[in-house]
Amino acid sequence: MSTADKHLSDIGHLSTQVKNIQTKRIVVVRALWNDAVTGALLTGAVDFLKKAGLPDSGLEIIEVPGTFELTYAAAKALKQNADGIIVLGCVVRGETPHFDYICQGVTQGISLLNTQGSAPVIFGVLTTENQVQALDRAGGKFGNKGEEAAATLLHMMAVVS
Repeated sequence: MSTADKHLSDIGHLSTQVKNIQTKRIVVVRALWNDAVTGALLTGAVDFLKKAGLPDSGLEIIEVPGTFELTYAAAKALKQNADGIIVLGCVVRGETPHFDYICQGVTQGISLLNTQGSAPVIFGVLTTENQVQALDRAGGKFGNKGEEAAATLLHMMAVVS
């Protein structure tokens, strides 16, 4: 099913299944590269978490230079007993293989954290062909993938609790 047909934030009702959300610690790690896109993703994620009942005291935002650094910051947050982590980034294809290396590295890193960590780490990284596609997924015609990442995190937290 394509993104045009479904928005994961439609599963927002699952946030009510997270036990004691008021006591949880959620970390959102955002890459500063492609700031307009990742800033919009961050807004979507934070707004969704607050609507679900997470207090400001339960939310930590960590900013890193680029998408590749998301894995390091997420690993550190896991070691500091986060109950859930969302990583937000945006990589736009260019003329060199840099796109492939960054995407592969961060995907493998986050996958590894999910298999070895104590809390879910949600992959909210846009990998697009151009800036228009990125903006379409950061609050544009395809919704806000930051919001969807937050919904996914709450769903996973409900599953593991």
